[in-house]
Amino acid sequence: MNRKAQAVLDGRTPSIGEKVRAINWERAGILYTRIAVGAAFLSAVASRFGLWDRTLDLKHFANFIEYAAEVNSFLPRTAIPCVAVLATVFETSLGILLIVGLWPRWVSLGSAILLAMFGTAMAISFGLKSPMDYSVFSASGASVLLALNAFRGNKSKLVE
Repeated sequence: MNRKAQAVLDGRTPSIGEKVRAINWERAGILYTRIAVGAAFLSAVASRFGLWDRTLDLKHFANFIEYAAEVNSFLPRTAIPCVAVLATVFETSLGILLIVGLWPRWVSLGSAILLAMFGTAMAISFGLKSPMDYSVFSASGASVLLALNAFRGNKSKLVE
């Protein structure tokens, strides 16, 4: 029995220290990582539609298509609009699903793969410094850890 539960049984209010020790920090870290990676995906999508500038228009998306062409300089120019739309659909879907917590195994794995592909494309087109500066591989690594945690079937609660 943990200290918080023992305090309740003793008829007293658990101390702050007992409450802090009772938190499952692994689960809290997983929740934090899911929200951080999911929010990063959604932030990128918001940017490409001008939502951060509060000017929703397709001019921003046209600029994103040009950026996608630069990042994927090794692909045929005709494939770029499709790549841009697919990236947007995947980032939106994965961002929402990470935050909500649905299908954590496959969503985390998909996030890791998408980020690794993006980081690799950046490295090919701009050099290794670019994806390192934007922590793309770090986010991919965090998603790998989320996937590994989900695949091991960790069912522990946020607070014990």
